[in-house]
Amino acid sequence: MYRWFWLSLICGTLSCNHAKRVVKNNPYFSLTDTNQVRLPDSVWKDVLSDGIYTITREGSTEMPYTNEYHDFKGIGHYHCAACGNSLFSSQHKYDSGTGWPSFWQPAQPNHLLFRKDFSGREERIEVRCQRCLGHLGHLFYDGPPPTHQRYCMNSLALKFVADSKK
Repeated sequence: MYRWFWLSLICGTLSCNHAKRVVKNNPYFSLTDTNQVRLPDSVWKDVLSDGIYTITREGSTEMPYTNEYHDFKGIGHYHCAACGNSLFSSQHKYDSGTGWPSFWQPAQPNHLLFRKDFSGREERIEVRCQRCLGHLGHLFYDGPPPTHQRYCMNSLALKFVADSKK
């Protein structure tokens, strides 16, 4: 009983609802600036909501199927929630059945960094934002053609911006 309570309490803190995406004054967030942002974690903690900080700075993972963008169908672009760097297009989003937003290719490949991640049961490829070094999720090679890639991202690491009507 108590174990279930603590597990649900811990897991619930990473589920994405609008309360976890509390807007703070983040002067480093920009949809147009491409300069690198290298800040100590203490500064990020002051300018990011708890959920975004936990994912992007501490490398946590949200619960599947409870996050904002896993089944979101908006037309636009996904940016880094910490710094605003352009990452993915809705044109490349697909339902991977995993419970997290998944993309078969990035909008700008040079906006991502990759590194080996040994934190799970098997070796994985961690995906980070090139501009701020924030953790976004992982890359797997079980996606759809033509790339066969699955960029499995955390919703809290992303900020969706709808395309403007022309």
